[in-house]
Amino acid sequence: MKTSIATVSISGELPEKLEAIAQAGFDGVEIFENDFLAFDGSPKDVGRMVRDFGLEITLFQPFRDFEGMPASHRSRTFDRAERKFDVMQELGTDLVLVCSNVSPVSLGGIDRAAADFHELGERAAKRGLRVGYEALAWGRHINDHRDAWEIVRRADHPSIGLILDSFHTLSRRIDINSIRSIPKDKIFIVQLADAPLIDMDLLYWSRHFRNMPGEGDLPVTAFTTAIAETGYDGYFSLEIFNDQFRGGSSRAIADDGHRSLIYLGDQVRRAPNVENLTVAGMPDRAKVESVGFVEFSTDEKDLADLTGILRTLGFRRTAAHRSKKVSIFQQGDIRLIVNTDEQGFANTSFAVHGTSAYAMALVVDDAKQAFARAMALDAEPFSQPVAEGEVEIPAIRGVGGGLIYLLDKKSDLGRFSEIDFVAVEDDADVVPAHLLRVDHVAQTVAYDEMLTWLLFYTSIFETHKTPMVDIIDPSGVVRSQVVENASGTLRITLNGAENRRTLAGHFIAEKFGSGVQHLAFHTDDIFATAAALRRNGFRPLQISPNYYGDVEARFGLDADLSERLKAENILYDRDEHGEYFQLYSMTYGEGFFFEIVERRGYRGYGAPNAIFRIAALKKALRPEGMPKT
Repeated sequence: MKTSIATVSISGELPEKLEAIAQAGFDGVEIFENDFLAFDGSPKDVGRMVRDFGLEITLFQPFRDFEGMPASHRSRTFDRAERKFDVMQELGTDLVLVCSNVSPVSLGGIDRAAADFHELGERAAKRGLRVGYEALAWGRHINDHRDAWEIVRRADHPSIGLILDSFHTLSRRIDINSIRSIPKDKIFIVQLADAPLIDMDLLYWSRHFRNMPGEGDLPVTAFTTAIAETGYDGYFSLEIFNDQFRGGSSRAIADDGHRSLIYLGDQVRRAPNVENLTVAGMPDRAKVESVGFVEFSTDEKDLADLTGILRTLGFRRTAAHRSKKVSIFQQGDIRLIVNTDEQGFANTSFAVHGTSAYAMALVVDDAKQAFARAMALDAEPFSQPVAEGEVEIPAIRGVGGGLIYLLDKKSDLGRFSEIDFVAVEDDADVVPAHLLRVDHVAQTVAYDEMLTWLLFYTSIFETHKTPMVDIIDPSGVVRSQVVENASGTLRITLNGAENRRTLAGHFIAEKFGSGVQHLAFHTDDIFATAAALRRNGFRPLQISPNYYGDVEARFGLDADLSERLKAENILYDRDEHGEYFQLYSMTYGEGFFFEIVERRGYRGYGAPNAIFRIAALKKALRPEGMPKT
């Protein structure tokens, strides 16, 4: 699978864009005319620079308002085309994109357009060039790839072909089956873009909200599969117009783009009628059985506070590492690792972020295969030395530079706690709190990182993303989206912060980056858990008493139940599947907290309660400008 991306898709000056595109692993690049015009060098300079980066110029674009012009404009149109051909030859590319005419003076008619393209093909052929025709979704006369193909067919010239763009076809809900009848040699290049489903003007939607395949809601995989079934084996190129990308990191966006194409190619190659698509094979997406552990980095000074909170939650220290200052605290199937070692990555993480949940382990069906898939999808591997006889756990970098360890039950990875640790007896007076497993891990990220991490998780692990939800903070809005698997053994909430005045934004600012902001544990009896927590000295988050009167009226709760909820500071929600109970800790550090939930068929995450929880949590934060203690 040959990969390409248009320079318009990422931010920066042209040399910066080309460097990012090359480093991300693309084979080619589309030169968008505005990027060329803003560059001071000649077309030859640009072509030389592209080739020095090891790239091929796959396309020069766009050439607008060509076909079907009235006689008074037609000669000038061909003069403009000849100038484009001059630039192309100096750049060293043989393909130009002509998009369907949007000029108000343009004339309709398939035969008129076909005649124009035949003549253009004659002129292009004299220079050894090719012309690709693309139907814009908002084209004045041609806005459907089926009509564009009919024009190309009637033009009947070897230098004239079709350019297919997923956005233009899918945004208009055009039947993709029509693609399968197009001869592969008449498809000159394929452009790909996804987008969230938004009901708005097509041009505005296209110019501002496109994103990488797999990051939006359009059926890009089905579109690409239809093209691959024709036997097409040319370039698949990203053409993304997105306000967020224009201001983001050119390297990060290029990396996302390359990952999206590799993931897309992996999906398409598995289709039964795809034969010519050359994609390096990779293992299936990893099935996640559970969250194996969550690891905290801290130091001796903060250790007592952290372990004190864990004990109020009913966790006991059950094991100590054989060679490091690392302990395991356990309850039910939940394992929390506390690392105070003064060597290694955990210590580095603490130096930058303070006490934090910097790593988690996922138990997958096959850790070796999961790691291989992650590497094929451009994930960053992580390793550090281990002592002789200890288990080396494969790991990749995750949100905020943290770690994701990969465990399985088919190798020594499943016995790492027995091999690397020795059992200990915790002499603390701790009452088990009926916490059974990790319900979900909540990661707070900058809003412009959300698409990156959604693609990261869904491409490597067998998960899907849920629709975005607005979480109302008294100081703004946080965008929240969930990555989860069908069985519920992995649930990750991604909360995108846009300003530092929100609780999520404060966490990012004070912790110097994205990371895990809270952990939610599952119980089968929230009231029994609350009673056990109380005996352990747990301090619950204090919820406004006004909340409970509203909940009682809104859901028609029995007065006794609402009083029990109020007495224990438990939040309540309900959906069409069942009930949900939430109990929160106070904040630890700069906004980290724990959550305990009971699900009675409920499938959501209590979003309607977020504003009340956030308001209560913010009251406990260190006031702005006050020194840390």
